[in-house]
Amino acid sequence: MFRSRTLVAAICLTLAVGSVAALADPGNGKGQGNGKGNSQGGQGHGNQGNKGKGPSGDDWSRGPSIDRGSVLGVLGGYRDYWSPGPSLPPGIQKNLARGKPLPPGIAKKLDGRLLGRLPHYDGYEWQQAGTDLILVAIASGLIYEVLNGAFD
Repeated sequence: MFRSRTLVAAICLTLAVGSVAALADPGNGKGQGNGKGNSQGGQGHGNQGNKGKGPSGDDWSRGPSIDRGSVLGVLGGYRDYWSPGPSLPPGIQKNLARGKPLPPGIAKKLDGRLLGRLPHYDGYEWQQAGTDLILVAIASGLIYEVLNGAFD
């Protein structure tokens, strides 16, 4: 009887220590230690650990896959439904990038007839900013895709 209690206690102790060790370092050098010994030498190097993710940590691979050629083909085939806008100032043009918020007041809605021809992605909306076509996440207002010069 004493032997079985000792065995049960040893098993419980092993399981408890093992689970604490597993929680201490979930893998990939992302534990909550002091950062020494990880693959980046304890220093942050930009967005290296965030490949495929936006600045807010959003996983871009979960978003829609945009076929630039087919979208530009739709724009070319339905030129009557849009008019080229003026080019944006260089400072604003730099801010039109994937993962950044859409600067207020620079984008305009597209003609409904053109929207009906463009690919539809739930939770996203096509807008025009100058000569660029942009796909914006409706909920967050973050730019998902920029097709530079689409309206040239």
